[in-house]
Order: sequence, then C-alpha cells, then structure tokens
Amino acid sequence: MLSKEIKIALSAILALVLLFFGMQFLKGLHFFSTNNNYYIKFNDISGLSASAPVYANGYKVGTIKSIDYDYNNPSDIKVYIELDEGMRIPEGTRAEISSDLLGNVQVSLILGKDQTKLVEKNGVIPGGHNEGSMGKVKEMLPYVESMLPKLDSIMASLNTILASPEIRHSLYNVESTTGSLSLSARNLNSLIVGLNSDIPQITGKANGVMDRVGGLVGNVNGVVGNANHLMTGANTMIGNANTVMTNLAQIDLQATMNKIDATLRNLQSLTEQLNSREGSLGLLMNDNELYNNLNATVKDADSLMIDLRAHPKRYVHFSVFGKKDK
Repeated sequence: MLSKEIKIALSAILALVLLFFGMQFLKGLHFFSTNNNYYIKFNDISGLSASAPVYANGYKVGTIKSIDYDYNNPSDIKVYIELDEGMRIPEGTRAEISSDLLGNVQVSLILGKDQTKLVEKNGVIPGGHNEGSMGKVKEMLPYVESMLPKLDSIMASLNTILASPEIRHSLYNVESTTGSLSLSARNLNSLIVGLNSDIPQITGKANGVMDRVGGLVGNVNGVVGNANHLMTGANTMIGNANTVMTNLAQIDLQATMNKIDATLRNLQSLTEQLNSREGSLGLLMNDNELYNNLNATVKDADSLMIDLRAHPKRYVHFSVFGKKDK
C-alpha cells in the first residue's frame, strides 16, 4: 500500500496538472491540437499576447497559441494561431491587429475572395495593423496641436473684449433702450385702444359724407340723363334727316342739298348753343356755379337739419292752452 506521503504527493501533482489545464482552458487553448494551425508574421504586435482571440467577419474562429519573438531579427515576429477545425483560409487572406478604446487587442482575418485556393496548414499569413478609431484620433492630433495656439489667442482676445468697459456701457445702453421700447409699446397699445373706440364715430361721419356725395352723384346723374335725352333727340333728328334724304332722292338734287345744308347749320347752331354759356342747356352743361350752388344748398340743408335736431323749439311751438309768440 501507498503511504500517506505518496498519496499527498500524487494529489498535489494531480491538482497542479488540473490547474495547468484549467488555466489553458480559460485562455481558450485546446487540450488536444487539431493541427489547424497557422503562422502570422508581424513587424509590430502592439501589445498582442497569447490567448488573444482571432476573428473572421466579426466571429471568433480561434485563439493565439504562442508568440515567437526573434531577438536577432526584431522586425520578424511570428504569431502562432490555432483555428477551429472547420475553418479554411483562402489565399490572399491577411491578418490585422486592432484595438478598441479600452485597450483590448485582437486579431482579425481579412479573408481572400478566391475560395478554391487555400493556404496550407502551418502556412504563413501576412499581418498588419488596423488603427480603427484610435488611428483616426492619432491623425487628428497634429491638427489639434496646430489649432491650440489659435484657440489660445482667440480666448485671450475674448477675455480682453469682455473686460473692456465699453462692453458694459453698451449692455447698459441696450438695457435702457429695451426699457424705452417697452414704454413705446405700451403707449402704442394705448393709442390703438383709443383709435378702436373712435373708429365707430369716424365711420358714422364718413357714412354721412358718403350719403351727401351720393346725393351730388344723383344730381349729376340727372344732368347726364338730360344730356342723354338731348342726344336721343339729336339721334331722332338725324334719323328724320335720313328719311328726308331717302324721300327726296328723286327730287331736284340742288334743292335737296340746300335743305341738307340748312339742317346741318341748324345742328351746328344747336351744338354751339350747348357748348356756350348762353341758354338753359348751355349753362346747365358748362357753368361751374351750378355745381357750387348745389353743393352750397346741400350744406345749408345739412346745417338746417343739425340745428333743427339741436334746437327743435326754435322751429316748432306746441302748447295745449296756446302761447303767444315771443
């Protein structure tokens, strides 16, 4: 039988073996190799370590098994990767090292397009770097550094401007101007309210003026009607003249022409009388005093109506028992 010391030693050895394989398992390494291994050549691994994941199209297809660093040739670093058994690497595939903002480093396989030609197992895959978002940040750093002096100058100028007493005085003027505008707005509102209250009275007066103008227009329309009547008479006379011309077509031409001339002279005389200031029709059509007299009559009638409304007792006297005139 085994002694207690041997049992303890065997248990310790077994525990160490289990611990070793457990650590390898946690790192993502397989206990039994599938011989689906490849080498990736880098000149800089940027903090890449063993057990780091290997992705293809965003899916984890393997892990890094070991890294072979050649001290004699530091730019030739070989990374030994172990991929899933069903993973095949087409020719033209390249590997890229990328890192996120938290500093986690991983390897991504950019697979080639030709699926008919494959890289043999234990073959070499060329590697490179993909800076990603961090690379863009690095590219922006020179521009940011060149902008910092300008930003510093702009901030100094702003501080100088803000510290100027003219700015404070301008702000005070703006505040006083705003107060004046507010007062003007209140006065304008009061004026608008007053106008709104006066508009009905103004509208009533305008309606009265329009009524008077309508009366004058009616008088003018009467005059125009008389003129139209005269024109109708003239047209009738012309029609009669045409009839006379037709009836006298077979009469002596000279006598007919003499009568026509007499008729035209009469028409011309009538037209001259209408255009002159003599006679009722001439005065009616050409005398401006007629319009002025009509306008004065309307104004006198309006004044009479206003006075009648204001002092009716001046014009109408009524008493049950009778009253003597004063």
